[in-house]
Order: sequence, then structure tokens, then C-alpha cells
Amino acid sequence: MTEENKQTDEQATAATAAPAEPTADVTAETTAAEPTAETPQTETATEAAPAEPIQEQTPEEKTAVYTNIVPGMTVRVHQKIRELNAKGEEKERIQVYEGIIISKRHGSEIGATITVRKISHGIGVEKIFPLNSPNVANIEPVKQARVRRSKLYFLRSWKGRLKEVFLNK
Repeated sequence: MTEENKQTDEQATAATAAPAEPTADVTAETTAAEPTAETPQTETATEAAPAEPIQEQTPEEKTAVYTNIVPGMTVRVHQKIRELNAKGEEKERIQVYEGIIISKRHGSEIGATITVRKISHGIGVEKIFPLNSPNVANIEPVKQARVRRSKLYFLRSWKGRLKEVFLNK
């Protein structure tokens, strides 16, 4: 081996070998970089933290928003629909589905769902929407009916109307 190869081998082994304990210089640097209550936190151009991206709501926050959704309420569910156009490009649009909630399942869990029923051209249509789905953009309450049951399955065969209660917005 030549002297250059020996030097590069020694440098490579020295670089890969990690010290067992941190040296005093390393701990001094890490403690100096940490902000304390006594020292004000100042940022310079070289130490500036990158801006954090805007985060979507967590499932817990979304569920907290939808706690006022109850059976008997007429709602507009804004659902994201992804479809391909003629060129083969994927497009996303919002489709609104308006109907009455006939059941709410699983309370405030991650897998909570609502069943929304509407009459479309004389035919009853029901859709089940997961509350924490990323495809559900928004659930907007329209009005509230006075009901005494948590599951309104009797509306499937009932021809009457529910009495409306005013909704506080």
C-alpha cells in the first residue's frame, strides 16, 4: 500500500469510530443552543427555523367540531369527489349532499359515522358518511327537527313530516 492509501484508511476508520462519551465541547454546544427562560430567543438569518406547513385538523379536533350533529338534523355534507377528465387528468370537486340524519353511530370515536337520507326524484337515497374521512370537507347544519329517538329508521316508510325546531347559528 502506498502512503496515501494508508492515510485515507486511517481517516475513514477515525471518522466511523464514535466516542463512547460526549466530550465537554459537544455538551457545551448543545446546552448553549437550547433556549432557556432567562435568555431571550433570537433568530438570525443563519439560525432561522423553517416555516412549518399548515397542518390539517386531527381526527380528535374534527370530531369535536361534529359533536353538535344529531339525528333529526337536516345537513349539507360537502364531499370531495375525485374523477378523471377526458384527457386522463385527475380532478377534484366538491359535491353537496343534503338530507336528514337518521342515525349517528360510534359517538366520538375515530370511526364515527352518520347516515343521511334524502328523497331524490321520488326515490329514497341513503348515504353513510364517516365523520373523520378526508373526503368529507364540511358538514353544514341547515335545520333541526324535534325527535325523541336516536335512530330514525321509521322515516324510511313514513310519509309525514317532522316538526321543525329553530336552529341557533
